[in-house]
Amino acid sequence: MSVEAAGEAQQDQRLSLGTAAARNLATTTKSVPQMQGITSRWLLRVLPWVQTEGGVYRVNRRLTYTVGDGRVEFVKTGSRVQVIPRELGELAVLRGFDDVDVLTALANRFVQRDFEAGEVLVEEGGSADHIYLIAHGKVQKTGSGPYGEPTRLGVLGDGDKFGEQSLLEDEAVWEYTAKAVTGGTLLTLERREFTSVMESSPALRDHVAQFAALPRQRQNERGEAEVAVASGHSGELELPGTFVDYELNPREYELSVAQTVLRVHTRVADLYNKPMNQTEQQLRLTIEALRERQEHELINNPEFGLLHNAEYSQRIQTHSGPPTPDDLDELLSRRRGSKFLLAHPRTIAAIGREMNARGLYPDHVDLMGNHVPAWRGVPILPCNKIPITRERTSSVIVMRTGEDDQGVVGLHQTGIPDEYEPGLSVRFMGINEKAIISYLVTAYYSAAVLVPDALGVLENVEIAREGE
Repeated sequence: MSVEAAGEAQQDQRLSLGTAAARNLATTTKSVPQMQGITSRWLLRVLPWVQTEGGVYRVNRRLTYTVGDGRVEFVKTGSRVQVIPRELGELAVLRGFDDVDVLTALANRFVQRDFEAGEVLVEEGGSADHIYLIAHGKVQKTGSGPYGEPTRLGVLGDGDKFGEQSLLEDEAVWEYTAKAVTGGTLLTLERREFTSVMESSPALRDHVAQFAALPRQRQNERGEAEVAVASGHSGELELPGTFVDYELNPREYELSVAQTVLRVHTRVADLYNKPMNQTEQQLRLTIEALRERQEHELINNPEFGLLHNAEYSQRIQTHSGPPTPDDLDELLSRRRGSKFLLAHPRTIAAIGREMNARGLYPDHVDLMGNHVPAWRGVPILPCNKIPITRERTSSVIVMRTGEDDQGVVGLHQTGIPDEYEPGLSVRFMGINEKAIISYLVTAYYSAAVLVPDALGVLENVEIAREGE
């Protein structure tokens, strides 16, 4: 007997209704539509949101003197690396100097030099007659403590520079030793080459003279305008007069926008609305996608994203590559009242590996009803919007939050027309000739850093090494 015949014979011998046929008369139990792209979105949850009337938020600060503390960018052609002439304006002595011909002449005087891991580039106490621009690689600065013991002074990475004082001081000496942590490339400029260009350019000579005459005593250690105060005196000393100066052109943050048009056919909305509302489910998943994009923009947007708005003075490099407890300690030490650490989940795994290798275990804290890992009491929160490079490196963000603490704040505007959630509106756009309903879904948002030390970044964090 064939298999088909045996199956028919067995079906004829059934004594009750089969389950396949019974399901046609049953109502199934369904889940709501699921979405894999939904993440924890911790950044949106921990940022304090500030009502932004008029769509613009202005950050007023005390007057700060900018002295060229940015990073230098390069152009690479094959194995040849050159500094972009205008990028030399990131050097303190050349800040504000815009003669392209002179800057090009200076850029052409730089000499490319490749270095190997472990190579000593400059040595403490030696004559400082070169400036160094790091095109690629890591360099560690070390000095001597009060009893001659070695001390770590920091790690420099791509775009950093050292030795600027050598351009102006004839008898400058290195106050630290610079040693290569990895192989890489740097560009050097000798003081006599800088002097040669300066002697042939009256404009550069005048600019350098004005820079040398700047009243350095008018700044505090943060670069803010000094507030003159007398203390410890006795008698009828004439007290100093002062005022707190403000920035004349404070930064303004405009609310950004994420939008999409949700389309639902009227036949679907009319006939297939039970047991769950089709329009509501479509809208729910659309809003989830908008919120994911919102968090991505708050991290990566070139104008207001946290990774792009961290001051260069608040960016540090890892000492050896992987994220060690020492790196996290240095990151936290750069600011008061750190509230949160944000890292890609793979970076958090790398942090755990480094702690396990040292016999350390992270703390755990309760945050919004969740048990999350922490370091020094600061929660470490996952954020998959922080990018991972092709070299398998990423970043760790630390921030202080809130207006009262001069921290990082989120910006939105509530009470907008057709508001569905705070700062998010859903507007009916009509029904077209094809009987399709359209809804405009819009989210408005931005983020502001009130003072520079509210936000810090640990850069070039290796999340995996060969063999891991």
